Amino acid sequence: MASSMGLGSISEAFHREGQTWYCTSGLPTDVIIEVGEMSFHIHKFPLISRSGLLERLIEEVSSEDESECVLQLHDVPGGDKVFELIAKFSYGVKIEFTALNVVSLRCAAEYLKMTEDYGEGNLISQTEGFLNEVFGDWKDSLKVLESCAEVQEYAEELHIVSRCVDSLAMKACADSSLFNWPISGGSNSQNATGTVLWNGISSERPQPLGEDWWFEDVSFLSFPLYKRLVLAVELKGMKPETIAASLIYYARRHLPLMNRQSSFNDANHANPGTSISIPEADQRLLLEEIVVLFPTIKGVTSTKFLLGLLRTAMILHASQSCIENLETRVGTQLDQAVLVDLLIPSMGYSVETLYDIDCVQRILDHFMSFYQAPASSSPNIIEGGQLVSGADSLTPITMVASLVDGYLAEVAPDVNLKLPKFQALAAVIPEYARPLEDGLYHAMDIYLKAHPWLTDFEREQLCRLMNCQKLSLEASTHAAQNERLPLRVIVQVLFFEQLRLRTSISGWFFVDNLENSQNPSGSLGLPKNDASFRDRVVGVDDRLSKLERECSSIKRELHKLKKPKRGWFNLHRLGFGRSTPPCSSKNQSPVV
Repeated sequence: MASSMGLGSISEAFHREGQTWYCTSGLPTDVIIEVGEMSFHIHKFPLISRSGLLERLIEEVSSEDESECVLQLHDVPGGDKVFELIAKFSYGVKIEFTALNVVSLRCAAEYLKMTEDYGEGNLISQTEGFLNEVFGDWKDSLKVLESCAEVQEYAEELHIVSRCVDSLAMKACADSSLFNWPISGGSNSQNATGTVLWNGISSERPQPLGEDWWFEDVSFLSFPLYKRLVLAVELKGMKPETIAASLIYYARRHLPLMNRQSSFNDANHANPGTSISIPEADQRLLLEEIVVLFPTIKGVTSTKFLLGLLRTAMILHASQSCIENLETRVGTQLDQAVLVDLLIPSMGYSVETLYDIDCVQRILDHFMSFYQAPASSSPNIIEGGQLVSGADSLTPITMVASLVDGYLAEVAPDVNLKLPKFQALAAVIPEYARPLEDGLYHAMDIYLKAHPWLTDFEREQLCRLMNCQKLSLEASTHAAQNERLPLRVIVQVLFFEQLRLRTSISGWFFVDNLENSQNPSGSLGLPKNDASFRDRVVGVDDRLSKLERECSSIKRELHKLKKPKRGWFNLHRLGFGRSTPPCSSKNQSPVV
């Protein structure tokens, strides 16, 4: 009998010839079991003593009085390799359980009904005991989870997948220092770094691992399993920042396009799939799935990564809902973005502009819908380029305003950029959000230079976006000599520059007279620091003289117009009348 054989003799009785597996124990085999392409010639008794399913099937076949008993078990989990181990187990051979084969053996044991009713210590109980041991180890738990893919349906029914995911999630959320003591097989030896070990345990406590210690290990999981692990750690209370970091790590490993540079030349995607091994269709599905997993809390996921994900989604032609999701996420934290990440190339072949202006417009609209400025902050008084009040509350929108102005300057040289698009993007930012409008003026000047064919009316419409009162001294000086600007704008710039100088001179006189009244020791009522005051007045006088020359040049240009009276009337309304010329430095500078 097979049951009376020693383990050594039984092991030697098994051999394989091609696609046939034999047990030559001295007794003729009486049953043939076909699993896939393999045929197992074995004995009935060892099988029926361990398996409820095989007992029933063999009895059914034997009742039909057939000369040869042949069974087909093509659906056994794990196939012929697992059934070979089960056959040896039925003969009493001790088989080795590993993290890679225990799931298939457990599922096959359940399929064959190898319960305790058919012998104590049957295969179900042994594999269950080994699984419980495996779940205590991080690496082995990962191997078990990966092996579930081979018998997914059976593993799900037996809750092996959920138990394994829960075990991994618990370890990922736990303090790594609690289970990261290095264990060695030796005693009183030294490890690779020379640290003395006592009974296999290092005498020095290792450095604690960071929160990202498990990212790389789980990044090798298939996305369905990884997704279940992410949801499990979220339920166990893991910080959203850590979950987002793990998702970023996983996305960078499985989305090769994420690692490409963001410049326009590198993002040219004529054949984006030629240099990667993962098909674009698979990348697109993965991207659409992974976007949903990112925490929705503002600032948890970096804006830079979200914009990179958005660019990748456009290259892969992801679904509209996926792109809208990413645009909304970016819009909620646009104040954290940098200019280079906003330069998303146009992906379609029918678009005219180099960069996707419409995408940035939608992102900006999302930001404005989420941002609500305090009522007391609009409008703020601008003084010397500084916000007088509400500066703290306006910080996000002022940062976005600067970002938009920089973006406009980058896209302005595009000759295919239509004026309405440029205007629409610039007009989204409210006027109070720009303490200074030098950035907007710079972008407008670039646009005018790149589009010399604009009509006078279009130039006028474009310049209405700018408040000349908010230009710095350097920008005003440049604008006053800018031939690309409409004449009306130049006159406004000169008028407000002169008004600013008048206010400065009045302020100086007030302060100096106040100091003289408090210090009557000075002679002839002159300021105490006479040389310093003279230098300031001379500087102002030079500036006013320059303004006077510019005004005279504008007057000569106006006289050449077809309707000189109307043009002179408009100039007179701005304060440049003949009777009291405000540009004259003689009327403004004191006699010193």
